[in-house]
Amino acid sequence: MSALAPRVAVHGDVLDFMTRALAEGGAELVDLDDGPQILALDHGNDATQLTEILDTTPSVQWVQLPTAGIDKYRDALAAHPDTIWTSAKGAYAEPVAEHALMLALGVARLIKRRARAGSWEEMDGISIFDTRAVVVGAGGVGLEIVRLLKAFRVKVDVVRRTDAPAPGADRTVSAEHLDEVLPGADLVVLAAALTDGTRHLIGEAQLAAMKEDAILVNIARGPMVDCEALTKTLAAGHLYGAGLDVTDPEPLPEGHPLWDEPRCLITPHTADTLPMIQLLLGQRFAANLKHWQAGEDLNGVVDPAQGY
Repeated sequence: MSALAPRVAVHGDVLDFMTRALAEGGAELVDLDDGPQILALDHGNDATQLTEILDTTPSVQWVQLPTAGIDKYRDALAAHPDTIWTSAKGAYAEPVAEHALMLALGVARLIKRRARAGSWEEMDGISIFDTRAVVVGAGGVGLEIVRLLKAFRVKVDVVRRTDAPAPGADRTVSAEHLDEVLPGADLVVLAAALTDGTRHLIGEAQLAAMKEDAILVNIARGPMVDCEALTKTLAAGHLYGAGLDVTDPEPLPEGHPLWDEPRCLITPHTADTLPMIQLLLGQRFAANLKHWQAGEDLNGVVDPAQGY
């Protein structure tokens, strides 16, 4: 290994995917007390230790996080604002978007009820072909959802922080116009980062504004939806249904009414499982190591002020 190879320490387990990423990126694996320039986090890391690790390892210039969302690392980011931070945002877009589509179709085709049926049932369900969707978030996941929906001839409004046109969208509006586009949507998919501005983005008023037969899908973060309001909305018969991969609280407690709500399809935060995303994180980290050595911009740079 060259003396100029980046020195990388890993917080968490050094699994095969990380070893391959280090080799492909031309980096050297070192211990925390050997002056690493880069700290890479495995998915199994203890986030509560990160601030202390950085406090005691001043040689670290760049931290590669293993997740797209950064909410559980906020304290460490705030304590070390001059460190370069990169997340996995965009790296897991395909499996997460695939899961969002599965939830939308599952709700539309009443899969929760159908999978439990013990006898032949009446014919019902709806199609998402030629409908209109609102996708909240224009990162990698949001844009991949837009691309997948186009195969169903869905017209898509994208809601993002600014009104800069999102690739593939039929219309792009800024976040303050969310309430204006919700009433026309047959499908609403949440794919944005959790920030102070997106917490309870979908509350009682937004749910009431949606069509009676609209579908809500959340594959972002649970607190983006007011869970109590959603529970009451579904119980009252408003909305065709909801597909949730994330909840608030999470895990959703046993006995919570959403478990028994026939029009709510819940998966336990499995839009991106470890076998899927370890490979993708390794590819992202290896590419970033090459960019680092070439003095090029890194992928997934975090803006702590924006929260993603």
